[in-house]
Amino acid sequence: MNFKAMMLISGTALALAGCGQKGATYNTDTNVVTDNGMAANDTDAAPLPNSAQGFANTAAASDRFEIESSRLAGTAGQSAAVKSFAAKMIAAHEGSTAKLKATAGGLTPAVMPTDTLSAAQQADLDSLKNLKGAEFDTAYAAAQVKAHQLALDTLKGYAASGDSPALKDFAKGLVPTVTAHLNMAKSLK
Repeated sequence: MNFKAMMLISGTALALAGCGQKGATYNTDTNVVTDNGMAANDTDAAPLPNSAQGFANTAAASDRFEIESSRLAGTAGQSAAVKSFAAKMIAAHEGSTAKLKATAGGLTPAVMPTDTLSAAQQADLDSLKNLKGAEFDTAYAAAQVKAHQLALDTLKGYAASGDSPALKDFAKGLVPTVTAHLNMAKSLK
């Protein structure tokens, strides 16, 4: 499988991860999303509104992917711009994880975000681990654009139709930051 196809699949998985509770199946216009969060018949599925737990898990996994992939940039990256961007992503995503945990923990009942990477996120991370120098920089930049676009779509979707007012506010508050990160990632290319 080529890198672009893998990124498309992983991005779709990120957007759909945690879309509902275990055992649930949601029908959409063209897709069936199963309990593992994957589209059963289409890799171009749009993010669905999430439950509080589903959104918290998706956001936590997104942060973890950003942090872990950005840590790799410190050793595998070549470009000073990539390394600088990666350092900013580590700090920003550690901060958003802390804020997510505080917000979710304050809900009644409390929600505990799980940051388990999807199979596609783990595959992308493993793929980045095998790269060095300029090849890493190119792949990392592409992964960051895709991940931030999916995160932005997820935040906007949850902010519009999520089931927790506190997490909707959290999502709305992150939209400008993630938009800035997306623009920064696009400039790495």
